[in-house]
Amino acid sequence: MEPKNNILSPIQKFIKIESFSGILLLFAAILALAWANSPYSAGYTALWEYHLGYKSERFELYKPLILWINDGFMAVFFFLIGLEIKREFLIGELNTPKKLAFPLVGAIGGMVIPVVFFVIINQFMSTHPDDTLHGWGIPMATDIAFSLAILKVLGDKVPISLKIFLTAFAIVDDLGAVIVIALFYTGTIKMLLLGAALVLIAILYLLSYRGYFSKFVMTIFGIAIWILFLKSGVHPTLAGILLAFSVPIRQKVDTSQFLSRLEEITTKIKGSSELKEPILSAEQIQEIDELQHWTNKYQSPLQHLEHHLHDWVAYFIIPIFALANSGVILSSSEGLDFVLVLNIAVCLLLGKSIGVSIFVLLAEKLKIISIPPDITKTQVIGVSFLAGIGFTMAIFIASLAFTEHHIYVDSAKIGILIGSTISGIIGYVILNKQGKKMLTQSEPEKVQITD
Repeated sequence: MEPKNNILSPIQKFIKIESFSGILLLFAAILALAWANSPYSAGYTALWEYHLGYKSERFELYKPLILWINDGFMAVFFFLIGLEIKREFLIGELNTPKKLAFPLVGAIGGMVIPVVFFVIINQFMSTHPDDTLHGWGIPMATDIAFSLAILKVLGDKVPISLKIFLTAFAIVDDLGAVIVIALFYTGTIKMLLLGAALVLIAILYLLSYRGYFSKFVMTIFGIAIWILFLKSGVHPTLAGILLAFSVPIRQKVDTSQFLSRLEEITTKIKGSSELKEPILSAEQIQEIDELQHWTNKYQSPLQHLEHHLHDWVAYFIIPIFALANSGVILSSSEGLDFVLVLNIAVCLLLGKSIGVSIFVLLAEKLKIISIPPDITKTQVIGVSFLAGIGFTMAIFIASLAFTEHHIYVDSAKIGILIGSTISGIIGYVILNKQGKKMLTQSEPEKVQITD
């Protein structure tokens, strides 16, 4: 039996946070749908269309609330994704070709096959194939929060290696979606403004390379770069990814140096004079400041930022995004494009499951990758269905793909909700059944050990 005070590893902490985030996402999505289709639907629409910002003759940054969320809050979300990608590639589950191969193959299958499905269905079934073709990127990405929430519910019925695979797979998937957004969902580009933004990013990279990092400098530069990206025509969330890559991962001092200095500071604090009043003496304040200075040098800037941002993104930004973007008015006079609804649902349900499982199992057959021994082929198929939960990133890409066609945005969102829901249910059923079977098979061994 595991001790109650078991210290969770970073990957387990990540899964725990993402799992609860998935529950909040579900609640926010249901609330948005209920609100948008209630007698108070006008209030829902008016809230997200309310304009905020600043405008003058020379400069304007005046947008509806929903765009502040999709362009602003989501830039922070992408910044966190960038931090996670960098950490995984440098020291995590993607830092060697062997570790990368398994989730990479799954991610490639999970991106390529849904796109192929979408293009074929769109070409032969859609009444306006040229208009709806732009949505091909929608079923590419996996929602890590929802999918990990389902694995969390399954508990010990799934091995930790399967959770690590899904996490790494989703991170690679997100990176693919980011590249697609950058290449295919960006409008007319103003090169001068984009060039200015890239110069600022280059300065941050240079400072990072020379070992200098300041959250204040990062924030000032980050705001300027975000505005430049926005005004240049390149989606500003991409600025978040590029900014994240400029955050150094290495510490300025190692553990032995920190502990040695900590000992000195502790000794000085013990030997310093104590005041009768409930405040610190000048000597104590000096040593506390020195401790904070050395603590900052000891911490990894990337790890520190990731740790403090994760809760904000998981528990606030993503649920707010879901609340703002999931409220499709089902009785809208404009109606829905049912072919697009069906197309996206099928791509998430079948495209993802077929793509991930076939690519992974075929790659193992060809000895390109090796699946961990505690993961069965049935579990690979089960988790491939969970990969069809494409909620957050899929809705985000839909909002970029159909900026001028509201009917297509609503249709895409309905398709995403249907496809993601069915995929999640099937994935849960497969993994739950397989988990029960494996626990039953291992039961006699446990009895023998007890005896």
